Amino acid sequence: MNATAPAASTAGIDVVELTIADVQAGFASGQFTSETLTLAFLERIARYEPYYNAFTFMNPTAVEDARAIDKRRAEGEALGPLAGVPVVVKEAMDMVGFPSTGGWKGLYSGTGGIDLFPERDAPVVARLKAAGAVILGKTNIPAFSHDGARANTSWDGPTFNAVNRAIAPGASSSGTATAIAASFAVVGLAEETGGSIQNPGAAQSLISLKPTFALIPNTGVMPLAGSTRDVVGPHAKTVRDAALLLDVLAGYTPEDPKTVASIGHVPAGGYTSKLKADAFKGKRAGLYGAGWRSKPISAEAQTLYDAALKTVSGLGAYLVADPFLGSGFVELRAKDREFDPRGLESIVYDLENFLRRLGPSAAATSYNALKGMLSEDPFAPEGLLGIHPPQSAVLRASLIDPATPPDLSGFLAAREGYLKVFNALMDAHQLDVLVFPQMEGELPGIFDSAQHPATTVSEINIAGLPGITVPAGMFANGSPFALILVGRMWSEADLLGYAYAFEQASNLRVVPQLVETPYTA
Repeated sequence: MNATAPAASTAGIDVVELTIADVQAGFASGQFTSETLTLAFLERIARYEPYYNAFTFMNPTAVEDARAIDKRRAEGEALGPLAGVPVVVKEAMDMVGFPSTGGWKGLYSGTGGIDLFPERDAPVVARLKAAGAVILGKTNIPAFSHDGARANTSWDGPTFNAVNRAIAPGASSSGTATAIAASFAVVGLAEETGGSIQNPGAAQSLISLKPTFALIPNTGVMPLAGSTRDVVGPHAKTVRDAALLLDVLAGYTPEDPKTVASIGHVPAGGYTSKLKADAFKGKRAGLYGAGWRSKPISAEAQTLYDAALKTVSGLGAYLVADPFLGSGFVELRAKDREFDPRGLESIVYDLENFLRRLGPSAAATSYNALKGMLSEDPFAPEGLLGIHPPQSAVLRASLIDPATPPDLSGFLAAREGYLKVFNALMDAHQLDVLVFPQMEGELPGIFDSAQHPATTVSEINIAGLPGITVPAGMFANGSPFALILVGRMWSEADLLGYAYAFEQASNLRVVPQLVETPYTA
């Protein structure tokens, strides 16, 4: 802040559960300015962040950025749809002025590693800035985003679940989920390879949207499977906010050529165009069963699921029991694996392209250059990204020649197989949406070894399908229960409509009650 400027007052500003509409109404009425709102969020962060650890870095120019928005607003300038709205960005996303650490100690000087500073923002970060958002900071992730339940491997330590610190926060977008659930920001950017949007969203009673592959650019995001599975998406407290953020993020950019596939699939009326209380009326909803996964959900999850389905049926939907039974879909999963890694064999090639994009001033602009600067090899057998079958041959070839596109024929066959059966069954049963429990049972503890018990990881990741989580209750152990609504590729607007109808009818989001004491088991 300017040393001569009077301190802006945050008196009377309650940031808890604020939505984008609330913020815009507050600006319009003069209840607060961008500056005072940003300061109010920063005060809340200062109070509670030590006990939740949502952030890796705070943005030192956030108040200055907010003040600039206020000036533009006062001058009558046309502003973007998120002008003055406090948001957060996942650590994996390039943001000028901040090192891109990937959550790994080897890529942060503060923990004895090196710093990789990008010369350009990732396109999704650039779109936030163009929309006028005030970015408060970057949020914590597990090292290389390589965990679906916790951020405990991060150089910055574990992130805690805002709803219940004893419960795993979901990962890898742990910090974004905690920041939004805890009302440290209004909305935030998450990213998924295998559950990293949906798991933390479901675990912290949020709306989260895992989009169709290639709807949103993921260039400039440290990859696990950038060419095959990685997607960026919203974390929000309401369906409408998720839709509004998706409006900002979606669509083609030449910085990410695969997003050309999105042309013609972004709704002309925007992603709020189908948010209606009767969106489920007359729709056919496929239900979870042994045709999708052979492992049944727990008795408690089934009870919560049945209650949610009663609401869906009451909204006018026709429920179709286990439409995938006998289709062969369940046999497409990788054998003897909870997590199916197909597609991750592109990681070295994708990392090479990520490093090249950083710009010539970066400490390393190729994988081979980076490898020579690291004290340990993450791809060693005992490393965090250690090579294991079935990816070993492709990954070993990539490690020898990172710049050559890898053989992705195994992944392509898996995607084609999933889409063939999925689309055929959606047609055969005339389904509009799948309505599944997001988890098979209660969530594990913050320091347990069990993973998040997701029902749609990695099926929708390999297939490239969209899914949206919506709060749907609470387990006895204090972990949230959620539905996940899955649809055909490019059906985000419809899914948001169904999620909105359920949200309005059920109102089951858990508002966290934050504490100010260190966590003890």
